[in-house]
Amino acid sequence: MSFRVINPVNNELIREVPAWDAPQLEGALQQVAEATPAWAALSIEERCRLMRQAANVLRENSESYARLITSEMGKLIAGARTEVEKCALVCDYYAEHGPALLKDETLASDASHSYVAYLPLGTVLAVMPWNFPFWQVFRFAAPALVAGNTGVLKHASNVPGCAEAIEQVFLEAGFPVGVFRSLMIRAGQVESVIEDPRVHAVTLTGSEPAGRQVAAAAGRNLKKSVLELGGSDAFIVLDDADLDEAVRVAMLSRFLNSGQSCIAAKRFIVVDAIAEDFVARFKAGVEALSMGDPMNEATTFAPMARSDLRDEIHQQVTDSIAAGAVAVTGCAVGEGAFYQASILDRVEPGVRAYYEELFGPVAIVIRARNEEDAIRIANDSPFGLGGSIWSGDSRRAERLARQMQSGSTFVNGLVKSDPRLPFGGIKHSGYGRELAHLGIHEFVNAKTIWVK
Repeated sequence: MSFRVINPVNNELIREVPAWDAPQLEGALQQVAEATPAWAALSIEERCRLMRQAANVLRENSESYARLITSEMGKLIAGARTEVEKCALVCDYYAEHGPALLKDETLASDASHSYVAYLPLGTVLAVMPWNFPFWQVFRFAAPALVAGNTGVLKHASNVPGCAEAIEQVFLEAGFPVGVFRSLMIRAGQVESVIEDPRVHAVTLTGSEPAGRQVAAAAGRNLKKSVLELGGSDAFIVLDDADLDEAVRVAMLSRFLNSGQSCIAAKRFIVVDAIAEDFVARFKAGVEALSMGDPMNEATTFAPMARSDLRDEIHQQVTDSIAAGAVAVTGCAVGEGAFYQASILDRVEPGVRAYYEELFGPVAIVIRARNEEDAIRIANDSPFGLGGSIWSGDSRRAERLARQMQSGSTFVNGLVKSDPRLPFGGIKHSGYGRELAHLGIHEFVNAKTIWVK
């Protein structure tokens, strides 16, 4: 068995990476187990120093990492460079703020002195996706390692080179051998790793079905889990919105990474009064995108990561059109793993695109009568990751933002993850939080100490 790396531009095989056998997996898990106590005992200052060095390694090798990302999963090379820099930023954030975020917290009680100490749990297994193959990993690893945990990574099968490179980043930064390992295993082996007593918690970013399986396995083994799953983010455009700015950000939010982002805007909920104007401007922007080789700096629209993903979204689109949705532009399969940038208008309940996540370059437009109807539609979804509201009156939009059922709502801005802000979802988008202070506290023992 091996992991096959396929070029999304032309579907040609780039290379094959052998999957591990049972002894290789056992050796890696034992190595991590042996490294865990010493890493937990290391001072927070030293752990932060090494994390800062990891940021330096990322920046020093940014171009090679970016080209690796693009070659394996097909995103625009400029976007890959941005991803690597974002990884360096999250390393810097926790290197700077880790000591304060993990500082003992004094609490009043009947003791002479009582406090909460934030201590590491042990080894955290991360099951990560291909769409942001560096960022998703560092988003978990930076806080987990600074907190004194060790990490093992089961990466997506189509980005094995990224998995190998990330392990090398930590080694080059000076982290002790075994503090972070990439496991070259199949999805079917994940459950056995969760069950292993040398693994103490698990985090997953991925699909809802995968999340259910990981959560079930973690629950059976009474291990902490954090899930960041799918999303179908609402992008509400009210009648007083700046349409030029709303459309500009709509283009970025929906078609960044060829639409393959959990927090991409997917449902464009537009009030009737400005719907025709919005759709016309949106269509013009979509049709101006330049499809091509993602390594070419002039390309503005890249392929999807794999042909099977392209075929899956095309089936969702064709089924939705058959059920009454209107194809505004695109909605066709291209060469390699390309799918045309697309807009579906007049999407209503009963249409697949209304309730399902479309993980690719397809925007759906749902028309609303007014702001109350827009919020109702936004919340009429099994997902609750992010969302945005666009209005010339930010106080009006902020009032509505509190009513949106999501882990985050942005007013007049692009929904994004930021090391300074907690990130995560509700409903079928998962549970737990990554980043900021909440993220580093997910995988610690918040231990009460009482002294008389």
